[in-house]
Amino acid sequence: MASLNDLFFRLSTKDKMLFARHMDMMTRSGMQIIDALDSLRKQTTSKPFLRILDSLIDDVKNGHFLSVGMERYHDIFGDFFINLVRVGETSGTLSENFKYLAEELGKQAELRSKIRGAMAYPIIIFFATFGITGVMSFYIFPKILPVLLSLNVPLPITTRIFIALTSFLESYIVYIALFILVVAIGTFLLLRIRSIRKSWHAIMLKIPLIGRLSMEVNAINIARTLNLLLRGGVKIVQALEITSSTLTNLVYRDELIEISKSVQRGETLSKLMIERHDLFPPSFSQMTAVGENTGKLDETLVFLADFYEGELDSSTKSLSNVLEPAMLLVMGGIVLFVALSIITPIYAISQTLGR
Repeated sequence: MASLNDLFFRLSTKDKMLFARHMDMMTRSGMQIIDALDSLRKQTTSKPFLRILDSLIDDVKNGHFLSVGMERYHDIFGDFFINLVRVGETSGTLSENFKYLAEELGKQAELRSKIRGAMAYPIIIFFATFGITGVMSFYIFPKILPVLLSLNVPLPITTRIFIALTSFLESYIVYIALFILVVAIGTFLLLRIRSIRKSWHAIMLKIPLIGRLSMEVNAINIARTLNLLLRGGVKIVQALEITSSTLTNLVYRDELIEISKSVQRGETLSKLMIERHDLFPPSFSQMTAVGENTGKLDETLVFLADFYEGELDSSTKSLSNVLEPAMLLVMGGIVLFVALSIITPIYAISQTLGR
């Protein structure tokens, strides 16, 4: 039984990759599973993970398969990891499957890194601009404002608007912060409701550029995961169900479950994907059909994953090319407005005093 601490413990994709790589290296060298786990245990500093490894070692000592012990920690390892270990144990390809897992998890981590990298620059611009604006609004301007007001000269419209905005923010900052907090918590709680989260995922797929990006990310994940499962000896119906459980987008997750049911009834995977052309690009469906017809679906899926990784690179660059100038324009406008609000009256006063 997992302890309360273990229930809140999560292995990151990188940690799972390192675990798989370690197990591949140890088992490939001829080391027994129990010794490989013990070796990993000696290198681990995380207490929850130590308890999990102790539990796995006990299970293996008692004659159980490693996958059986992992089932206790299903929320930590997930269907994808556990099923590949199970298939490796029954087919005698455990070290190979650990190798495939390490490679796949590494590619997943790289994929997430690419997406984060595409968003990093706009986010930095956003926070930097609001940081500068905040300093000018709440530190510099309040010191200048009494001087401007004491001179009894007409203030420009930008300055009057800026004074009104800063006064409003200063007066109601607590209420504004509470409102933002309530909205953030409310959104978080609403998105925990499956139907609302699925609707949000569906909306995201319809947004230009972001929808294309999401489609490509899901295409890559489906192709890579499905390929790895099929190569590991998992049957197509079960492979589709497991692949579904690894996806975060609920639209794709539910669609793969429906596809797996139809495949079980005898329909072809490519035909079902063609029918859902809004989720699966034509090239994905057509190449899947080629793979089915030639009996080389797993090889075709590798090609598709590599192809859509190239497409994703182009899409992330396109998204950055659109977001960066848009963010610079908006944030530049905000900084310009604040600067004009402060500099214009000072210039006007200096002109008046110079006459």
